[in-house]
Amino acid sequence: MPATPQRGRALRRLTIGAAVLAAAGLTATALPAGADTGHAGHAARADRTVDVQLLSFNDFHGNLEPPQGSSGTVEEAQPDGSKKSIPAGGAEYLAQSLRTARKGHPYSVTAAAGDLVGASPLLSGLFHDEPTIEAMNKLGLDVTSVGNHEFDEGRAELTRLQKGGCHPKDGCYEKGKKFRGADFPYLAANVTEEKTGKPLLKPYTVWKHKGVRIGFIGVTLEGTPDIVSANGVKGLKFHDEVETINKYAKVLNKQGVKSIVALIHEGGLPASTSYNYHCDSPGPGDGISGPITDIAKHVTPAVDALVTGHTHQAYACTIPDPSGRPRTVTSAASYGKLYTDTTLTYDRRTRDIVRTSVKAPGAVNHVVDRTQPKAADLTSLITRWNKLAAPVAARPVGHISADIAGRGAAAPESPLGDVIADAQLEATKAEGKGSAQLALMNPGGVRSDLAFKASGSEGDGVVTYGEAFTVQPFTNMMNVVDLTGAQLLTALQQQVSGPNEASPKILQISRGLTYTLDMTKSGAARIVKDSVKLDGAALDPAKTYRVAMNEFLAGGGDGFAAFKDGKNKYVGPSDLDAFTGYLTAHSSADTPLTPPKADRITVVK
Repeated sequence: MPATPQRGRALRRLTIGAAVLAAAGLTATALPAGADTGHAGHAARADRTVDVQLLSFNDFHGNLEPPQGSSGTVEEAQPDGSKKSIPAGGAEYLAQSLRTARKGHPYSVTAAAGDLVGASPLLSGLFHDEPTIEAMNKLGLDVTSVGNHEFDEGRAELTRLQKGGCHPKDGCYEKGKKFRGADFPYLAANVTEEKTGKPLLKPYTVWKHKGVRIGFIGVTLEGTPDIVSANGVKGLKFHDEVETINKYAKVLNKQGVKSIVALIHEGGLPASTSYNYHCDSPGPGDGISGPITDIAKHVTPAVDALVTGHTHQAYACTIPDPSGRPRTVTSAASYGKLYTDTTLTYDRRTRDIVRTSVKAPGAVNHVVDRTQPKAADLTSLITRWNKLAAPVAARPVGHISADIAGRGAAAPESPLGDVIADAQLEATKAEGKGSAQLALMNPGGVRSDLAFKASGSEGDGVVTYGEAFTVQPFTNMMNVVDLTGAQLLTALQQQVSGPNEASPKILQISRGLTYTLDMTKSGAARIVKDSVKLDGAALDPAKTYRVAMNEFLAGGGDGFAAFKDGKNKYVGPSDLDAFTGYLTAHSSADTPLTPPKADRITVVK
């Protein structure tokens, strides 16, 4: 599923952070931009062109340490048609990969397409993602667009990440050290102040090196307010991506900047999950779908390459621009598991990128493998922050008998999604604590897997607080509301219709709720009405049910408008407390929790 927003609850996280610090005693015709121009034999052209290396990545989400389980692997298609899973990611390896890639390239620029922070593991999230910004500074990031998760803690916090300064409530984390902010610009061209109409942050920047100038325009998806808490985007307006990019491309052209790259936090869905899938087969862009395809077809030809994100997918495609010339559209999956290397051939006379009809790969995704040496300075950074987080992160909260797939699950219903929904129901079902009869969890809020193998010294099968936090990092409060059977059915139908029809968001459901999802049909009809049952009884349209969900869903997030009609709201514990409490109550070293079968939703394909 795409990276889905949730509502980071800063104050609750800050209280934890303060406790940690106290415990620690601290306060032409074209292929992609950069395709082989075929000019090697032409001295005049060779003298006036230079190859610029564009390295890019997206959706890092504060994953300083290698992600656990399947969340930390990429799929590679093999020559014989089989697929190989490769462990990948981690800031130490990403930094090393980028530094190695830059060797021999005097003109190299590194860019990102948003969601560097937000929905982060505890090592970064506990400290309001300051560790991740420090890591990005060290690995040489030159520019990034904002993503929807950059707004999780609101505009003031995003501005602090850019400009620096200690947190207004938590203060400084290390004695004598003040957070300096990002050395690179965050670009937010399509995010403006409602009152003034002015951009929240810089809309564009120009990278310059030895006479070469390349403009970068950064935007996030226009639908950010639909997937971020209201407080996170209060007072802000989000504009159309294409219109905004085209507007600022004209501004850059008037300034004499003819080479332009758009950093877009919106993405596509390739036909294969293998990172090395050839998505230009049989023709340019034929192997990719999703929102980015329409955006790419309408962004002005003045833009030479599109670096994208949000869907956590890997692709390096060419999609024709409005003039019909293919142009690179890339995404490097997520969590620092891949980086993209794009060659932009810059013509010093025209000051533009040469895009020719010679068929050669202009952009290639590379695995950030864990067999290479680690970047020592990033290792030092991680060690420093881990020492601060240790008093909270290492505390055991449960035991599991095997990996429990969540983010990495292939099916709409995941075993970890079931565990989380069951945990939320248990935390709110008692009389006086909500009286919930069922619980629903948005899939994008399940940020990782639970891995059996130990991540530290805790031992195999032990789930630490830090690992649980990585799965549920938003600290949303649980809500229990009244919904009629008809309203509940409408909500289930909204999983696969309206804004979610093209990319369904299948809610994770608690024990006792069952139904059939028929993907051979379209829209709301995919939910087989007569199949929806609670504890074996058919859903009664006129009956009122008590339904538990996090506050993001209760507010209509992720396109579930039906939930906003809920009545008699009860506010319970945080989703993280519900999750850790369930793990503690239902597992021990002798009787670990086993992965559920994930058989509550019957899927017809």
